[in-house]
Amino acid sequence: MNGVKKILGWLWLVAGPAFIIFLIKGAIDNIDLNGKKEINDPVIWIIILLIFLPIAIGFVIFGWYAIKGEYNHLPESSEELK
Repeated sequence: MNGVKKILGWLWLVAGPAFIIFLIKGAIDNIDLNGKKEINDPVIWIIILLIFLPIAIGFVIFGWYAIKGEYNHLPESSEELK
């Protein structure tokens, strides 16, 4: 199971920056001040970026900890947390 966690850690570590790139590319491609559709409005893209960029950064952090082996032993009871 720990091997699967490390493989998925690499997946999250690669997926995070890919999501960031796709979000920024989508914003650049779709923002048009002369456009008439709602998707062309910069305010909507600012909201989208403010919501999804921290999630993508969290993917990278989660992947990094999975690769380092921080999730190899998860506590089974609250007694192990102390």
